[in-house]
Amino acid sequence: MDPAPYPAGVTRTPAPLVLLDLDGTLTDSAPGIVAGIRHAYGALGLPVPDDATLRTFVGPPITDSFPAHGVPADRVAEAVRAYREVFAAGGMYDNRVFDGVPEALRELRAAGCTLAVATSKPEVYARPICDRFRLTALVDGVFGAPLDEGTSTKADVIAKALAALGRHSPVDAAADGPAIMVGDREHDVHGAAEHGIGCLGVTWGYAAPGELEAAGAVALVDDVADLATAVLARLK
Repeated sequence: MDPAPYPAGVTRTPAPLVLLDLDGTLTDSAPGIVAGIRHAYGALGLPVPDDATLRTFVGPPITDSFPAHGVPADRVAEAVRAYREVFAAGGMYDNRVFDGVPEALRELRAAGCTLAVATSKPEVYARPICDRFRLTALVDGVFGAPLDEGTSTKADVIAKALAALGRHSPVDAAADGPAIMVGDREHDVHGAAEHGIGCLGVTWGYAAPGELEAAGAVALVDDVADLATAVLARLK
């Protein structure tokens, strides 16, 4: 049944939009990703980066991270294939939802927000991960990169989400309602900024010290228990 019409002179206020990164924001995915990266370097016969460097692979497209950390450009495709052998075989489920995330998502939905996952992870992996960890039912859409993730940026993923949800880019708050990105890495901040969206940085993820501040995050959240309150404060 169609909703009853609004009285004359009253307009519907668009729902606020919250775009959510996946790795390092909603889930602690480092164990499975790092295992796959280690396997890739071993398969190529290349020195494995140290643990701190391996954690920086979580978030950005791996097609950017491999060449940045010692994989020759002509062997990146080989490294990606080796990584995905392990990741697709089950490594992507060596993962967990951060404590308190489901409750935060439910609180934001109860407050009337539209929620969408926007991740640089290929969508063919992001969707089953969200299904497995029961996140899909808590959001209004899951959007990710194409399998050839080197052809996509975080801004591209956000553009895809905005288009699917019927929003403008740059976001028009008067027409669409307010919007915010929630993420743990600098590419979340930069990708959102390309669409006129601020990014709330979360510190429980994989950013280096000072990374989110330098990128221009509008604020930082240190505890998942404070996430919903921080998001709603920024959407006012």
